[in-house]
Amino acid sequence: MTYVPMLTRALRYGTVLTIVMIVAGGIIGYLVGGSHGLFSALIGAGVTAVFMGFTAASILVAGRVASGPDGIATFYAIVLGTWMLKLVIFVALAIWLRTQSWLDPAVFGFTIIAAVIGSLIVDVVAFRRTRTPYTDAVLPAEAQRPAEK
Repeated sequence: MTYVPMLTRALRYGTVLTIVMIVAGGIIGYLVGGSHGLFSALIGAGVTAVFMGFTAASILVAGRVASGPDGIATFYAIVLGTWMLKLVIFVALAIWLRTQSWLDPAVFGFTIIAAVIGSLIVDVVAFRRTRTPYTDAVLPAEAQRPAEK
């Protein structure tokens, strides 16, 4: 599981992003929409944090359950199934929240959009900064070396 360091780093960066979204989104939400804006921004940041955790958890669980080349279909079934579940939960949550009088839809929407863009940036930065081997190749110089006695 060579991707565990990358997921760990992405979760760490995601935690920082969540804190930034809570503080910045809360302040901007309060300035724009008062207490309704504050609650909307906090809910938007929380939803994004939970969904980022679902993504990382699904990849970690799928990596443990599906090992070897025969488990690739199981791996993708778990990951894509989790993403579909997130989509259904988000749509249901959005429909329910749309009817709530205490929610500022503009602040909620902009917080979600900012957090999603931020989480994509976090994932790219985590991927780029994590050094993971992608092959177990033997170099030619090592293959031609005589065996030590």
